Amino acid sequence: MEDTTIGFALIGAMVGLILLGLPIGLSLISTAAVGVWLIRDNPDLAFRFTAMATYSGIQDYVFATIPLFVLMGLLVSISDIGKDTFEVAQALLRRIRGGLGMATVGANAVFAAVTGVSIASAAVFTKVAVPEMVRHGYTMRFAAGTVAGSSILGMLIPPSLLMIVYGVLAEVSIGKMFVAGVIPGLIIALGFALMIWITAAFFPARIMTRAVQPELSQRAMPGGEMALKSVPILALVVLILGGLYTGFFTPTEAGAVGAAGALILALMRRRLDGPKFWRVLRETGLVSAAILFLLIAAGLYSRMLSMAGVPQAIGDMVEHLGLGPYGFLLVFIVIVLMMGMILDSTSILLIMVPIGAPIAAGMGFDLIHFGIMTIIAVEMGLLTPPFGISVFTVKATLNDPKVGIETIFAGALPFVAVMGVALVLIAFIPWFATALVS
Repeated sequence: MEDTTIGFALIGAMVGLILLGLPIGLSLISTAAVGVWLIRDNPDLAFRFTAMATYSGIQDYVFATIPLFVLMGLLVSISDIGKDTFEVAQALLRRIRGGLGMATVGANAVFAAVTGVSIASAAVFTKVAVPEMVRHGYTMRFAAGTVAGSSILGMLIPPSLLMIVYGVLAEVSIGKMFVAGVIPGLIIALGFALMIWITAAFFPARIMTRAVQPELSQRAMPGGEMALKSVPILALVVLILGGLYTGFFTPTEAGAVGAAGALILALMRRRLDGPKFWRVLRETGLVSAAILFLLIAAGLYSRMLSMAGVPQAIGDMVEHLGLGPYGFLLVFIVIVLMMGMILDSTSILLIMVPIGAPIAAGMGFDLIHFGIMTIIAVEMGLLTPPFGISVFTVKATLNDPKVGIETIFAGALPFVAVMGVALVLIAFIPWFATALVS
């Protein structure tokens, strides 16, 4: 049997194992190890190869970025900064139709620039924004859908754990990935806000239970209170992104500085005691260990695919079919979107990037540009049934039996459409993803 045939067969076997319920990390490692065994016909080599990949896979200094940004995100979440950010955005947009929905998007965008985790954003703003929107006359479908839809900004606006994972898998600069995500993240956030305003202004019956402009009844927030609530998170955003953009920090150093800043904020706001701090540290360790184990598995899987010649075979097939760069991109994005219906974001990257990135590079795509498009497509999967992890997070956080999962999916679909438009725009205008990357 040819090496490429073995490689393709093992990809199918791996997908089958995942669908049968075997954890993604074990699926990747087992199929990769078996692949090396079959390709080299040497079981001892396969075991040594696996051991070496386990050691070398995460020994680089850049991997410290993961626990540091996870720690920062958890500290920010526990400090009630998300609640303050929403209240400030709510006060600023209170006289605009759809202002509460737009405030949720704006607050999520700012919160995303600190936490980098979509699930954290979904959980925080479900508690903060959904009750407020429902109280002011918005439908539950719109309120829950807006929180789920805008939560995806957590993985696009830097810093982002998905960008770290992509940077490791595609072997591109994580710092450049962070900077490249700024403009696409703002485009999508503005697209969300525009969609909400158009719906509220011209089709209010779709999102409101009563034909009023509920925001006018809200109180104006004094400037001093607004500054007190907004300065901490804005300072943290400027510190992290400013340091990255100017080159003063490496991504790892930015994570350390951000985590230290988040710790200081949590202590100053008296939201952190001994038991909470221990819980944050333990959760940081659990999340980081899970991600690092997956990266080890993905590294071994990627090397097996290269050894089997799978990326080269797919590239030759695409060239033979005459699809061209954008034909390949379309097929790749469609596959990612389909996988988003059954797998989580990290799993999709672990499976698809080792295959797609070498082909994209061979076809002339900038891997930074390709990475931003991939992450947008992956994030769309967080909102599509039947998996839709952001939707399920909102559902679990609401804990309301009267609100069905189908209601939240329906409310999130307009946000998926906006992301689709943004993806096409960024695909054909790479400048949006590369303008800030030197």
